[in-house]
Amino acid sequence: MYLADNNNKQMVFSDTITNLGIVQQSRTFLRVDSTQWATSKIVNSCNNYSDMLAGYAIATDERFEWDDTNHTKLPIGTTNIVLDQSDYSFLTDEQGNRIITLTRIDIKDSSGNWTRLKELDEGEEVKALNEVVVSGVPTGYYKIADNIIRLNRLPEANVTGGLKFYFQRVPSYFVATDTTKEPGFANLLHRGFVIASALDGAIALGLPNVEALAMESAKEQQKMITYFSGRNKDIHRRLKANVENTR
Repeated sequence: MYLADNNNKQMVFSDTITNLGIVQQSRTFLRVDSTQWATSKIVNSCNNYSDMLAGYAIATDERFEWDDTNHTKLPIGTTNIVLDQSDYSFLTDEQGNRIITLTRIDIKDSSGNWTRLKELDEGEEVKALNEVVVSGVPTGYYKIADNIIRLNRLPEANVTGGLKFYFQRVPSYFVATDTTKEPGFANLLHRGFVIASALDGAIALGLPNVEALAMESAKEQQKMITYFSGRNKDIHRRLKANVENTR
């Protein structure tokens, strides 16, 4: 029985012609039908697995800035600069996907040129931030909460689209009506979605192959760890001199 462990093969969510979609393979592992293990259950399992993969990718992938390949817009957005407003929040992208972390903030000057803002450490400030932040041209920002920043200067004018933010976001989730949609991860990680759904089903239905599927799940997670570790092999770690903040 073929269970799509081919690293070069893309796996769609549901394929009733070949029966090699994630939905069909999950039920094959379980030896159940759509009544016993509904598509909605498989959707939940796959989306939970997507969250797990994305969390690991974002935490460990130091250079490539992982993003789900199903997203149709780049993980870059802009927002307006408001006169005398120092705090800005970045909670979702333009398509409503939740932003997990900010990776960079740029600011536009009066000539339309962009400059990268320096990320500052609130812990290094002796005074409270409300005493440190004064009027002027922002040169840096503090992360004061999840995806909320505070500019180190109070803007002296309104600027349309004056802040550009780069980010990492949640995966593109599956819905029950999906057919040809593929997981937004490398092909060799696609089988993990089948195993994750099958394992959830075996646990929920009290089937005897829970232990075997748990072992398969561990293999898929190790495959994930190896893959994301390997993506950073060309990074040469080195000591850097500590530069004193001269704001």
